[in-house]
Amino acid sequence: MRNYTLKQLQTFIEVAREKSVSKAAERLFVTQPAVSMQIRQLEEAFGLSLIEPVGRNIQLTHAGHEFLSHAIAAVSRLKDLEASMAEHVGMKKGRIDLAVVSTAKYFVPMLLVRFAQLLPGIEVKLRIDNRENILGMLSRSEIDLVIMGRAPNTLDCEATPFATNPLGIVCAPDHPLARRKRLSIDTIKDYGFVVREQGSGTRAAMERLFAQHDLPLKVVMEMPSNETIKQAVMAGMGLSFLSLRTVRHELAGGHIALVDIGGMPIMGKWYVTHLTQKKLSPAARSFKEFLIEQGGPLIDSWA
Repeated sequence: MRNYTLKQLQTFIEVAREKSVSKAAERLFVTQPAVSMQIRQLEEAFGLSLIEPVGRNIQLTHAGHEFLSHAIAAVSRLKDLEASMAEHVGMKKGRIDLAVVSTAKYFVPMLLVRFAQLLPGIEVKLRIDNRENILGMLSRSEIDLVIMGRAPNTLDCEATPFATNPLGIVCAPDHPLARRKRLSIDTIKDYGFVVREQGSGTRAAMERLFAQHDLPLKVVMEMPSNETIKQAVMAGMGLSFLSLRTVRHELAGGHIALVDIGGMPIMGKWYVTHLTQKKLSPAARSFKEFLIEQGGPLIDSWA
């Protein structure tokens, strides 16, 4: 066997995912020289280059692409090994690799605090990204559990709803629609929208709504985060379609208004999801059970 370590494999996967040594270092909470050293030692172990610089970023070599697929598979199998061994320890210890879509970041930290109070010996590694990227991680078995607003239909997954996800159209408090009541959905066809990026679950839900009612979608600006969208709405740039979980403070404070449209808000759901064939560790199973039993009431009481 060649002399390389699991830490080097994990570092390489992170560098490949971020396409940047500096961003990988931030994700791993280490210095850039430490990441560069891990990659260099890995390349020396195999006697070939795995990455190459492209401006300020990096790209994988041909060998690096092949190495990445095997590295992800190897780490996944080792996680299965950990899950099997954890059966002998029980659910009070362990580690969970959890990924959540960006909209869920508004309530997930509160759930993690509560879970840590119940089972303080379990470590949770959290990754926040858009739906498209998270589905990629899920398909490669890089994560144990996912929290998302719509169950994937392209993967063999087990998805269990645990909380509601109300979605509605919002505007600035001085917008003309803010003062009108019981509007028809057709009313919004002449207004511009500030929207999430392609690959976002919220964007997909909005596009389904417009397609369902055969309405044109006027996009005035596309933004990568709910926070920037909220600022744009408050500034009067346009309407937006968002999970109301993300704007609860702004609605309560009168900084954003909910457009009163018949049949809305649309009541979606939050799901805890994992690959069907995934062997969940006792720690991951305990977190899934916690979400199903307590997640919904906790979110409702907080929101």
